[in-house]
Amino acid sequence: MASKKQTTQETPIKCNDIFKPLPGQDKPIRTVLTKGIAGIGKTVSVQKFLLDWAEGKANQDVHFMFPLPFRDLNLKKDQYSLMQLLSHYFSELKEIDSIEDGETKTVFIFDGLDECRLPLDFKNNEKCCDVTKPTSVDVLLTNLIEGNLLPSALLWITTRPAAANQIPPVCVDQVTEVRGFNDPQKEEYFRKKIPDQNLANEIIKHMKTSRSLHIMCHMPVFCWISATVLEMMLKEAENDEVPKTLTQMYSHFILIQIIVKNRKYNTSTETNPKDLSQSDKEMILKLAKLAFQQLQKGNLIFYEEDLRECGLDVTEASEYSALCTEIFKEESGLYQEKVYSFVHLSIQEFLAALHVLESCLDKKENVFSPTSDEEKESIQLSDLHRRAVDQALKSENGHLDLFLRFLLGLSLESNQHLLRGLLTQTGSTTQNNKETVERTVRYLSDKIEEESSPERIINLFHCLNELGANSLVEDMQTSLRSGTLSGTRLKPDQCSALAYLFLMSEEVLEEFDLKTYNTSEEGYQRLLPVVKTCKRALLDGCHLTYKSCETLASALQTPNSPLRELDLSNNDLEDRGVELLCVGLTSPLCNIQTLVLASCKLTYESCETLASALQTPNSPLRELDLSYNDLGDRGVKLLCVGLTSPLCNIQTLVLGQCGLTEGCCSYLASVLSSPNSQLKQLELRDNDLQDSGVTLLSAGLEDPDCKLHTLG
Repeated sequence: MASKKQTTQETPIKCNDIFKPLPGQDKPIRTVLTKGIAGIGKTVSVQKFLLDWAEGKANQDVHFMFPLPFRDLNLKKDQYSLMQLLSHYFSELKEIDSIEDGETKTVFIFDGLDECRLPLDFKNNEKCCDVTKPTSVDVLLTNLIEGNLLPSALLWITTRPAAANQIPPVCVDQVTEVRGFNDPQKEEYFRKKIPDQNLANEIIKHMKTSRSLHIMCHMPVFCWISATVLEMMLKEAENDEVPKTLTQMYSHFILIQIIVKNRKYNTSTETNPKDLSQSDKEMILKLAKLAFQQLQKGNLIFYEEDLRECGLDVTEASEYSALCTEIFKEESGLYQEKVYSFVHLSIQEFLAALHVLESCLDKKENVFSPTSDEEKESIQLSDLHRRAVDQALKSENGHLDLFLRFLLGLSLESNQHLLRGLLTQTGSTTQNNKETVERTVRYLSDKIEEESSPERIINLFHCLNELGANSLVEDMQTSLRSGTLSGTRLKPDQCSALAYLFLMSEEVLEEFDLKTYNTSEEGYQRLLPVVKTCKRALLDGCHLTYKSCETLASALQTPNSPLRELDLSNNDLEDRGVELLCVGLTSPLCNIQTLVLASCKLTYESCETLASALQTPNSPLRELDLSYNDLGDRGVKLLCVGLTSPLCNIQTLVLGQCGLTEGCCSYLASVLSSPNSQLKQLELRDNDLQDSGVTLLSAGLEDPDCKLHTLG
């Protein structure tokens, strides 16, 4: 988990310390929200927290810990009081009544908010303060989180980022993020996982040759999948067979799991994938259908009714989970209810893509649109690809991005040949396959030109990589190396290719100056994701608007980003833009120390938004330039609320030519005299402060708590 010290050095927070206030925090922490992508280690963190407490190693001041995963709570349709719910799950506890005395320290752990199927209607749910009053589980949860029920209890909620907004920010005291592996930890994992160190070195070397694979290794589960595949393949395979793309890696993983299963149960000694038994094929394809149907609904976990909808009975599901423990798993909930899931979301996404492709090859169906009998005769794989691309681009949170990469990767003849034991063989020629891929590549290229979201565009380049179609990127790489880029007017799609190149590079840019590229406003927009790979981003005077700020806010929330300085001066961002930008600035992952917003058409309204951002726990922001904006005295008054907060770390503030008068000077003086203020440099030139304003400022300057050494 990650947070930051006051010095802006990043430091890990140990799971056992998440409820301890950090330096500069005087407010006690009741509710912690921990974010992290699927498979990054949230549930493992929860399990470690519980184990250390149970074994007497940590948090021994806590009397009760109640782990209540959302996957269990989803099943509770009846009404319960909070005490009845706890007695239902933890019937062996005798002294449970003492949790409401205000002195018994209790921790509730709600793991997997992204798996929640309850409405969590904070706005309309009735208020409940009585732990003995029966009501719905949804009402119990919202009142626990709001602090109406058991206000003295501590709460820990874990979630994938996309679901985090279900909890009102006012209910959360601290946000942490599980980041996964950095580059040295990736190597450490492979060295510990693979006993043969020569083989481990070979695996590390191979993973580094494919940047897209190496980037994915920040997920521990992907390291495990890669180690499983490469340990077997590097011992046995020729070099040209070793997976270089995501689709190849997951195809081999599925086949290896079937081989392992067959060896374990002595059903076969065969390792040739084309000779998969009919029962193996049926099992994988049924799981693939389940994977797709649940992915469309956004479900990562499934209950008995979900299985029945997909034509699977519980006996079959239990059998598959026993046979393929590394693909599909069955777990017993707190009350012994059965809960099913794939080992990781990416395995579900791969199998979902397999189902979609097989439906097209075998049944001549396009799962994204109803197919008449006449249409089935002429259905083309490239039509399916087009519909899949359109569906993925419609997704606001990119939940179909990886699925799309797999689906397009599986359309390659080489990958279909690898999975020939699973996929229907159509007898189509190499030429037909080549034409299908070419049509899809053309469609992707068209979409790269049309699409407005820089993040979605980057995924389309990942798709082209899965198809082995990298000509646009390779052309851009040649231009970069030859130094001919500066004299070229770049089209928007070329800018996207350039952004993809930078993002795939291992090099951290010292400085990224957007103006050095000759392109249109749309071209500049498409280059914005590059800021997450540099230390200093100069985006001044590039015709950016508030619409650019959403992309930038996303970049500010990138794990392990080197970005420290962001210059957005001379762009028409307006107050709307600052509001969007502050979503990134308040993230625990944001590392920005210097922010320049000079001449961005801001008003006093931005000051209120920024004041709130300055009060974020462990905010790394040290320098803020708001000059040449019409903030007025009203804006400075709002800003000073943030500047006097003990959480604010601003040392340099530039307010030149902001339409200020003597009216703001008393507020600034109160900042200077505040023991919380870290302000060392204050720039106020070209404002009408008058002598009376300077006199007011002097009172603050003379205060013993004043740390200012430069006033301009």
